[in-house]
Amino acid sequence: MMEESTLKPSWMTEEVKTGTTIIAIAFKGGVVIGSDSRVSAGESVVNRVMNKLSPLHDKIYCALSGSAADAQTIAELVNYQLDVHSLEMEEDPLVHSAATLVKNICYKYKEELSAHLIVAGWDRRAGGQVYVTLDGLLSKQPFAIGGSGSSYIYGFVDAEYRKDMTRRKCQEFVVNALTLAMSRDGSSGGVAYIATIDEEGAEEKCILGNELPKFFDQ
Repeated sequence: MMEESTLKPSWMTEEVKTGTTIIAIAFKGGVVIGSDSRVSAGESVVNRVMNKLSPLHDKIYCALSGSAADAQTIAELVNYQLDVHSLEMEEDPLVHSAATLVKNICYKYKEELSAHLIVAGWDRRAGGQVYVTLDGLLSKQPFAIGGSGSSYIYGFVDAEYRKDMTRRKCQEFVVNALTLAMSRDGSSGGVAYIATIDEEGAEEKCILGNELPKFFDQ
């Protein structure tokens, strides 16, 4: 008699691999955060236009990678906790507080959840900030990249990053990095979502595929 596992198609028994590209960079007056829009499950694309930039508060966003369901759940939990916190304190939360909440949830449920979030935003104390949260790690960085597509653009971001870039240069940096990752990583693609956050609030933008910059190999 054949075992039950042999009767199932391979896509039901194999480990499902996911992929994406996320990036964030700080400038003097705020941050720019961006992502691609493709959601994959193994070799299948299950969503072509998912916005992986999730607001945690008015001036704090996170970029999602890993399991879409896990990452969205973490973002929703932190969003709720920050809303309650801001009402109690009668002021907007700090970016570091939001990143710490994300880090604590990821660490507490590291055996159950598969998610990597980059937290970025602006607050009255420290201006624009970018934090990497991974399991028990919390690290403030001038810029951060993540997801499967990030391995294709480490050389680009290392070569092109400059300290104290302007708002416009940071936007170009994010879009160029996403475009290069999307052209090389099969798990990244679709459109590019970016959000620019400063003292005035957040400005979101969707860049369609035909509006992305062209490079020599395209």
